[in-house]
Amino acid sequence: MYHSWWFITLLILICVNLIICSLERLPKTLKLINTPMKPAGETVIKTLPVRKELKVKANLKAVKDEFFNSLAASGFHVSESTEGDSAELYSQKGKYSRLGLYIVHLSILLIFTGAIIGARFGFGGFLNLPEGETSDVAYTGGGKTIPLGFTIKCNWYNTDYYRGSDMPQEFQSELVVIEGGREVLKKVIEVNNPLTYKGITFYQSSYGMIPNAAGVFILKVTPVRGTEHVLNVQIGDTFEMPGTGLKGTINGFSPALTRDPTTGNLITYSDKLINPAVLIQFSEAGKQSFTGWILKRYPETGVLPQGHKVEFFDYWGVEYTGLQVSRDPGVWLIYLASIIMSIGLYIAFFMSNKKIWVRISPDVSGGKSFVKISVGGSASKNRLSYEKEVERIIAKATGAIEERSKK
Repeated sequence: MYHSWWFITLLILICVNLIICSLERLPKTLKLINTPMKPAGETVIKTLPVRKELKVKANLKAVKDEFFNSLAASGFHVSESTEGDSAELYSQKGKYSRLGLYIVHLSILLIFTGAIIGARFGFGGFLNLPEGETSDVAYTGGGKTIPLGFTIKCNWYNTDYYRGSDMPQEFQSELVVIEGGREVLKKVIEVNNPLTYKGITFYQSSYGMIPNAAGVFILKVTPVRGTEHVLNVQIGDTFEMPGTGLKGTINGFSPALTRDPTTGNLITYSDKLINPAVLIQFSEAGKQSFTGWILKRYPETGVLPQGHKVEFFDYWGVEYTGLQVSRDPGVWLIYLASIIMSIGLYIAFFMSNKKIWVRISPDVSGGKSFVKISVGGSASKNRLSYEKEVERIIAKATGAIEERSKK
């Protein structure tokens, strides 16, 4: 669907719609941003959403200086206007926060552009690669081949299960990239840890058994008083425990061995390599000694009566790793757009355009001289938070004025 013409057309139409809407509204927003602030006057200040009035007994210059300092400490770049004996301080911050919405729009356009590039120039496919085999192509859902431009090889595949359970805990593949006849990259991949080479990514997706495959049993044998040896054998082969004279013959194999709870007989309950076991007949000096099953997931089953150990390490060459193969040249643009979107959303939701006016004028009440302070402000969003900020500005300024009055 993501590569279909109608889906790409839909993305293009959404992009065009977003561009037109943004271009229509952007000039008005830029005009608001670039309009310089002006003194408001006492009448206008009284009509603002955030407003405070107070009187202090101090000289006008001290009041003006401390409010100037308090505003500057809060990040405002203060301008000043005088009218007779009165002064007015005014400023704003966060005026560019109005562009947060357009940054989000830009990120959406980049995401759609990345998706269009990926749909047009990328691909998605799969590859079931047996252990030890190579391939220089992947396949689409329709069976078409996709040239990789290099060769990919699976050295081995392995599934780990939860102890006492048939639920997979982790499955891994060791992949090798071969180019020009030489190995250029090797990596063990697992779910959420893919291999990427020349923009093509191989994800661990599935696994399975190869029908009628004759694999190689990899055994680790350790005599009681000896060192570990690794042996590669097949059905019917005989091996010897080094330095002991004890021989073992591979007589059978089960991909999933268990004991029937009803009859007590050993049975194979699945054709998948879930609980693999190898049947080995041991003999010494030409006489049959004993026969037993050794389970890969349960190494303790390989401890022989004499104390020797036989570990069923792997049954190689009978499984394939299922790989999801994809190339998306637009994904870097989507990652970039995600970062830009995070910035835009933060600006749009957590920043606002805050404006403040502080009018300072002399006042005479009851025969005493005071300084009247009228504070007014507005915020494009989150007004309650801005009211608290204004209160902190006033508290800091009035506290400093009181300290100056005591000196």
